Amino acid sequence: MNKDFDCIICGSCVADMLVRPVPLDSPIGPGRLFQTDPVEVVTGGIVCNSGIALARLGMKPAAFSYVGRDDWGQLIRRRLEAEGVDCGRLTAHPTASTSTTAALIDDEGRRSFAHCVGAPKLIDKKFMLDNLDLFARGRMMLLGYYSLMPNLEPDLPEVFAAIRQTGCLTAMDPAGDGGSMQPLDRILPHLDLYVPSIEEGIHQTGRSDPRRMLDIYRECGAPGLLGVKLGAKGALLSPAAGQYIEIPAARPPGPVVDTTGAGDCFLAGLIAGLLRGMDAAAAGRLAAATGACCVAGLGATAGVLDFDRTAAIADGHVI
Repeated sequence: MNKDFDCIICGSCVADMLVRPVPLDSPIGPGRLFQTDPVEVVTGGIVCNSGIALARLGMKPAAFSYVGRDDWGQLIRRRLEAEGVDCGRLTAHPTASTSTTAALIDDEGRRSFAHCVGAPKLIDKKFMLDNLDLFARGRMMLLGYYSLMPNLEPDLPEVFAAIRQTGCLTAMDPAGDGGSMQPLDRILPHLDLYVPSIEEGIHQTGRSDPRRMLDIYRECGAPGLLGVKLGAKGALLSPAAGQYIEIPAARPPGPVVDTTGAGDCFLAGLIAGLLRGMDAAAAGRLAAATGACCVAGLGATAGVLDFDRTAAIADGHVI
């Protein structure tokens, strides 16, 4: 069946303000003035981060989330559309504000955040199920960050089951501390792709060994491709029970500037590789290269390159 979209990205959709340098080793306190570089406004959250990365990798992504009826929502829409992300179902909520974050960054790249969760927190089962026609038009969907979506989290098993029935593959990202194994244990049987970070996996399973984490996910009935993102150590993928593939970290195409969004870009690279017909190992290397490109730019997507240059990095070539 022909599909209009390669991936529909759902959930967190944010306007990020980057403020640097700000000293973070002592309280900011009242009445102080800090001289900073020009404040930059970029997009963030998985809808923007993975959506833009997928578009640059030559895929056809669509955004599905709530924004506010405010200037921030218009900014996000303009920037996504400029990158080639379809925004036909990026919905303006009638009362809630757009999700926004002020990131305070010191000279070493460390960060503190002031965050308004905003409209995406209001995504619920009805919003998802009322848009099943959109998922029927997609080859895969990616939802994040589920542990920060209290109105949707309890209903995710039902929602993912309904989406899979449309012929759309399902993927999910936790973020935050990863949440717990409840309701994740009920969600996993309905996921075709699940690759949390090592920190999220530890919080979920109580185990520090990535292989044991993957085994626990399998014991819950996870049928698809599983993995654990290991940061600078790469990743561990598992295409089937008892099978493990070590994915080495890729070399960034420049100095590491900012690690924001690296996990979302990793997932975009992994999805792009799988939808292009790559096996898990090759898709994992493309994912690692996409994450490596991300950290070479300020913000979550500035460093992301096109498919050919990213694939060259995945193959070990220096760009």
